[in-house]
Amino acid sequence: MSAVVDDDAIPARPEGSDSRSFARAVKDLGDGFASRELWFHLGWQDIKQRYRRSVLGPLWIVIATGVTAIAMGLLYGELFGMDIKVFLPYVALGFIFWNFISSSILEGSEVFSKNEGLIKQLPAPVSVHVYRVVWRALIIFAHNVVIIVILFLIFPPPLNWTVTLIVPALVLYVLNSIWVTIVFGILSTRFRDIGQLLTTVVQLVFFMTPIIWTTQSLGNSTGETSSRLKLVELNPMFHYLEIARGPLLGEPVEFYHWAVVLGCTAVGWVLAMLVMRNYRARVAYWV
Repeated sequence: MSAVVDDDAIPARPEGSDSRSFARAVKDLGDGFASRELWFHLGWQDIKQRYRRSVLGPLWIVIATGVTAIAMGLLYGELFGMDIKVFLPYVALGFIFWNFISSSILEGSEVFSKNEGLIKQLPAPVSVHVYRVVWRALIIFAHNVVIIVILFLIFPPPLNWTVTLIVPALVLYVLNSIWVTIVFGILSTRFRDIGQLLTTVVQLVFFMTPIIWTTQSLGNSTGETSSRLKLVELNPMFHYLEIARGPLLGEPVEFYHWAVVLGCTAVGWVLAMLVMRNYRARVAYWV
């Protein structure tokens, strides 16, 4: 005799987990941003901890950047025969914006591995730690604005309406800082060698980017300068610096610089969403 099977007694097939979905990745970013009081506090604590028991405190941020920019500006200005009134603000702005970019890459690659205890003990979205790094970089950048103000008082640049372009440039900086921290932070947590590789690459790219030198110093002949400039333009960091430094120096910024940065931003965010979708849930196990 065959047994009669009650359909109601058969357990329903478990629904597939949505942990690896774009919806969960977007929700993580949204929930993390909503927890801004948390990453505001953590970012401030990072700055306070770094300069605890220091007499000057966060002023060391301004001093370190200012001394380095002035020393490099005077040295390379003399070597290249540049007008110090123009070259010194050029170098200083380059250092300030480069510090924001490099800190997003290097500190972003360590954001999860350095916060193992907090990640395992605090039930918070992964993106909270990403926003924390970006917020900390913005705090440091805000301190360095003092250098810009002082230099502009000493060497007033020919500013015009294009100075307002610094606002969309900074927005793009923040957007890029977020995706860079997501991608390199998660991948470096899984593959620890990536962090060491990034340190070497960032140092190399610094010297390949016109920060302490200008594109005008690449050569004397028109053909030679043109060919070398094409090589420089292959470096995305050149375009990132141009969209932020140009407006503050009163120089016109050609559209292709913005196009390159917008393209990198779009590609970076696509990559960040893929990484968030596939590996966000594994970060707590990899740390």
